[in-house]
Amino acid sequence: MLDGIMRRLVDGPLDRAGARLAAAGVGADALTAAGLVVGLGAAAAIAAGATLLGLVLVLASRLADGLDGAVARATRKTDLGGFLDIVCDFVFYGAVPLAFAALDPARNALPAAFLLVTFYVNGASFLGYAILAAKHGMETRARGSKSLYFTTGLAEGTETIAVFLAACLWPAAFPALAVGFGLLCLLTTAARVRLAMTTFRS
Repeated sequence: MLDGIMRRLVDGPLDRAGARLAAAGVGADALTAAGLVVGLGAAAAIAAGATLLGLVLVLASRLADGLDGAVARATRKTDLGGFLDIVCDFVFYGAVPLAFAALDPARNALPAAFLLVTFYVNGASFLGYAILAAKHGMETRARGSKSLYFTTGLAEGTETIAVFLAACLWPAAFPALAVGFGLLCLLTTAARVRLAMTTFRS
């Protein structure tokens, strides 16, 4: 829901930074890998109880995730780069709820499991729609220049990171945040399924 607004705010600075990194020889795939490593470090910090460190590492990971695309735009976008980017994103998105479950299993395990299921369902609808969109030759730049077709929704990357950051700041609120955001993911999935039924019925 908020990704379009965020893209307009951050694309300019990211593209300028990406051009400088590309000129220095930094590759997009290296940034994608670095973002994943830092993101997994964030999950490890959260699981160990260092949630404020986890917050900083979450932000650093997402900065690397934004810069990899900027470097690719400044050099050459590849299908492999797009594939690696989405896979690493999904690994990161799954690792953080798992980390909160490890932090306090008694309170967090069930809400984290619910959130992970809704991530799985939402991700399946997102990727399934992208596959059919590619088959039909559909294109969109509503979420910037992407390797995959990005459908809009209530629960997108910006909202996901906001929930993760809120949980890092207020770990005791994780169960409520997880359940609430999980429901938002299901609403997004339902809207995407309805859109697919309208778009691809024929």
